[in-house]
Amino acid sequence: MRRLGLLGLIGLLGLVGCEKEIDIDYRNVEPIYVVEASVSTDGMKARVSRTQDMDDNNTTSDVTDAHIIVTGNDGSESILTHQKNGNYLSTAKGKEGVTYQIDVDVDGRHFTSTSTMQRMPKINRFHFIWKKVLSERFLTGELLFQDIPNEDNWYFTHIYRNSLGFRWAVKRDDQNPNKELQQLFSIAREGDNDKDMLVEGDRLHLELRAIDQRAYDYLYSMQIMDNTNTNPVPNFTGGCLGYFSAFNQVTIDYVFHLAEVEEDE
Repeated sequence: MRRLGLLGLIGLLGLVGCEKEIDIDYRNVEPIYVVEASVSTDGMKARVSRTQDMDDNNTTSDVTDAHIIVTGNDGSESILTHQKNGNYLSTAKGKEGVTYQIDVDVDGRHFTSTSTMQRMPKINRFHFIWKKVLSERFLTGELLFQDIPNEDNWYFTHIYRNSLGFRWAVKRDDQNPNKELQQLFSIAREGDNDKDMLVEGDRLHLELRAIDQRAYDYLYSMQIMDNTNTNPVPNFTGGCLGYFSAFNQVTIDYVFHLAEVEEDE
């Protein structure tokens, strides 16, 4: 399934001009279910929705009648109950080393995925630096964290700005295993006034998750999909989109102050 975004379509129409009417021929596509689910020490969560056609005027794609069970290879079993807006929850907490399977049944369809909960990661430092490229400086966030020793590891970092998603990235430990790892986040060029430039007092919330390889493969394929013109690798069986991840995470909160930005050496 190749992706044709609405913005791309608008851009294409802009190139054609407005001298004559243009008929756009597209086929309605059967809605596809999307499941985004996780297991952590905070509990179990899932959101179920459906994709929509361009001419679908419904205001919501939330799915409220799914039946969701998460089982662990330690014998545990939890039913996630619907709360609102397609969100399902269970207070059952995940355990390190346990492999979890999620089963989602909705409208005669069955979707399943598995994920193994990892050990707790450790953040060493998060700060901002000015990186100089030729004559220009770029504001860059630098996350330093300790690799979990003596095993293969994969990580997912998500930064929220004033409670809204801002930057995310995935990383594996193949370049510096058992030692300190670095994740850089490019923010903006000095002097730019676009919406990505941090301003004094912005509240940042950073989550560093230790994830398994299946979740990493899905998120990495999402990270590069604009360059490869492909869709993410499947994480669920049964033909739905989305992914399931059992993870351990550590979080920090940070208030941005321009005076605290360091010069890169």
